[in-house]
Amino acid sequence: MTQPVLDAPAFGSTDAFTLGVEQELFLVDAVGRQRNAGGHVLEALPELARGQVSAEVHACQVELISGVCRSAEEAIADLRALRDAVLGVGVGLLGTGIHPTAREGEAEITDKERYNFISALLGDALVDPVGALHVHVGMPDAETAIRAFNGLRPHLPLLEALAANSPFRHGRDTGLASAREITLRAWPRSGTPRAFGDWADFRSMAEGLTRVAEVPDYTFHWWKLRPHPQLGTVELRALDAQASLAHTEALAKLAHALARYAAVSPPDWSPAPEILEEASFRACREGLDARLPDREAALRPARDLLDDLLDRVQPDEDPCLRALLVEGGGAGVQRASASQDGNLDEVLAELRRRAQT
Repeated sequence: MTQPVLDAPAFGSTDAFTLGVEQELFLVDAVGRQRNAGGHVLEALPELARGQVSAEVHACQVELISGVCRSAEEAIADLRALRDAVLGVGVGLLGTGIHPTAREGEAEITDKERYNFISALLGDALVDPVGALHVHVGMPDAETAIRAFNGLRPHLPLLEALAANSPFRHGRDTGLASAREITLRAWPRSGTPRAFGDWADFRSMAEGLTRVAEVPDYTFHWWKLRPHPQLGTVELRALDAQASLAHTEALAKLAHALARYAAVSPPDWSPAPEILEEASFRACREGLDARLPDREAALRPARDLLDDLLDRVQPDEDPCLRALLVEGGGAGVQRASASQDGNLDEVLAELRRRAQT
């Protein structure tokens, strides 16, 4: 598949800067325990929802996929309808980067050729399911896609800090705001690639990496950010799944505005992969309390960097983003729900409640 897609990418096949949002959610029972119910859910869904709710690698998850939208509000309306359809078949949902209390080995692999291949490829690196929020922004042509990719790269750690929503794993506090980020570091091709000179540079690298990795195509390059020529988008993949549609909307709106800005502006700076790697770890460790590097490699509070960014890309105040900041992001919500003795029952209850509102 790689060669035809890279020869004839789908950039420009939709209006420029359209938006698509995908949310990977955990399937749970009445008290929030993980359920391997993906097959049941997909079979029981009403016909209209089946094309936009898909299986995931693990049978305890489904992915909700918006249509091609013009705004974050429109995408969230799609996701709300899909969420309600899933809830209507009698399962619960959790939006989180990692299920807080599930144990290793509880999650089954979905019996599908692609997923069986991934399981054989990754082995134990796949033992813990992870939930992500993916944001696609349509690009008018290949060179604009590369410009947007390069412009988004420096802001990935800040976006990760905002989205951090997985402080608990295996029933305990990990000391991190995003245990999903640390889990994914065991996957190959899961970090942030270098900046690219142009489309030809990206294409050459993608073809070479696909050959060396011995994978079918570039969709097995699980980077935090990637051009997606098959869909004609730039895809942001670095974000934890969110506990609520309000938090999802805040992040989708910011990512959309930032991608549009990056597509038409020179990059604010082009950090080396090593700097981005360290900044990403700082974001996953401390979430909104992180200090992250600016263009001078000086450490500044994430909230200050966000204020600077919003002045340029999203000057109008977003109430959803303000609420996310007040709550300390998803990690703040989860930790505030945990009991002092470490019991996470209320965390599961709060996540389940937010997934329905």
